[in-house]
Amino acid sequence: MALIYLHGFNSSPASLKACQTAEWLSRRHPRFPFFCPRLSNEPDLAIRQLQTLIEQLDQPVGLVGSSMGGYYATWLAEQYGVSAVLVNPAVKPYELMLDYLGENTNYHTGERYVLERRHVEAVRQLEVATPLHRERYWVLLQTGDEVLDYRQAEVRYTGCRMTVEPGGDHGFQHYERHLPAIFEFLQLSSGIHE
Repeated sequence: MALIYLHGFNSSPASLKACQTAEWLSRRHPRFPFFCPRLSNEPDLAIRQLQTLIEQLDQPVGLVGSSMGGYYATWLAEQYGVSAVLVNPAVKPYELMLDYLGENTNYHTGERYVLERRHVEAVRQLEVATPLHRERYWVLLQTGDEVLDYRQAEVRYTGCRMTVEPGGDHGFQHYERHLPAIFEFLQLSSGIHE
């Protein structure tokens, strides 16, 4: 078993939740395989990165995806039959991306890149309108998300395990308190060899 964390749009493996996940695992299960790749700013390349990682691992994986990472995780969960925890997931990121067309700078890395309409279309092609195996998903939402309307995710993931917390923000305040339950939900404990 392995855990893969998928960061959001304009983010990186240095994001707070990615670091909290890595730190929690290093304290509780130091030998557990954890991956948080720096995803390409080009969506089709990012998905290929993740597919290659999953296929090279050649073992069961669990996914945790935040924002755009949650959108990617949904597509991957459907393609590979794995479970995913989605934290304030983007539901229609291709609509929001239109506001970022042109030159952008990654908040964490400082990397500059150009977002084009073809990138937006590549993201649209990954949309999973209705997850087929709702039992594989746990959706964590905070109503104070200032970037995404949490109600979109409530509708998209109806029938999935869902936790909706009042207040909070897009970064999902106090995410770390959910890590033991996330680990359990993804059934990763079978991968512990300590």
